[in-house]
Amino acid sequence: MANMLGIAPKSPRFIGADELEAMGAELAIAELHEAIESAWLDIRSGVAFGGKAVMSLPEGDFWAASGFGEWEKRFSGERLGWKLSALYSVNARYGGVKVIGANAFNRERGLPRSTSTFVLMEKFSLRPLAILDATSLSSARTGVYASEVFRRCLRDRPVESVFVFGAGPVARSVVSALAFCAGARIAQVYVRSRTARGAEALARDFRGRTPFRVEAVTDNEKLAEASFVVTATNARGPVFDDHELHPAAVTLHLGGDEVPAATLQRVLRRGRVACDDMKTVSRRNSQSLALHFSRQGMTLEAVGPLLGILELSAPEEWAIDPQEPVSITCVGLPMLDLYTVQAVYEKYLKLSGEA
Repeated sequence: MANMLGIAPKSPRFIGADELEAMGAELAIAELHEAIESAWLDIRSGVAFGGKAVMSLPEGDFWAASGFGEWEKRFSGERLGWKLSALYSVNARYGGVKVIGANAFNRERGLPRSTSTFVLMEKFSLRPLAILDATSLSSARTGVYASEVFRRCLRDRPVESVFVFGAGPVARSVVSALAFCAGARIAQVYVRSRTARGAEALARDFRGRTPFRVEAVTDNEKLAEASFVVTATNARGPVFDDHELHPAAVTLHLGGDEVPAATLQRVLRRGRVACDDMKTVSRRNSQSLALHFSRQGMTLEAVGPLLGILELSAPEEWAIDPQEPVSITCVGLPMLDLYTVQAVYEKYLKLSGEA
């Protein structure tokens, strides 16, 4: 039925990953960085904003009701991360909601750990324009945090090497992002994962595709050489000890409770601590930085401004001494998803002749 203006509304189309690939509408690494850069500009100016809601489900319920209880011991060192999330945001032209369903056990079923579905909307009517499979896009936008942190914190520092914890889609995106934004400055990227097989597969897949060497390792011996450390795991607890880090290392945390309290305490005293958005990280309360305060009966949101904790979402540039350590926690801002999906959708329309 036509509306009062005589215009019949179109039903939103579903655009799957296979269709995007067949159309050639997937984003090249340069296009992805361009979309994320636009997002940061609009976030810092207040043009783009959003929020995040997360419902975490009890792991005990999964093991009791799923019929897979005998697997529980195999996951003793890893969080299931069984949760349903909704990330919502708007900018000058679009609105959108990303729905995420996640469970680490999915890997045993041959499925991605998390699946993301994005509903892209026209801003003023908030009617859906398209529904996109955003699973790979979500990992890609998260990995590009590494580029932003490298630009802000390592432009005036020598980079001996980079150490990446994790070998999943986010870790792979981190390596791709670093190859694009800083490849000429990096000689070596070490990768350690929950399994040696995962790290070896990542290193093998990037062989000959990056300006630096990617090497799989099975311990933290090389961690002390790394100027930049990225954690992208689903570990239940810290993946390194503080004494293993280079004293002035920049660390970026994209997972959960991966950072020892000793590291946060040292960096709070001697360096700079930051996050992508203080309120979002604090209210999510699932990562080491927020948990460090909540375990003491405080909140990052209340204490952070008093301690001078920085935000990537704030308009001010950072003044950081190249000799001081930096610890940055990122929870994943919904606006980054919106700009990534927007870029894919507009590229798809252009290639299909519908623009």
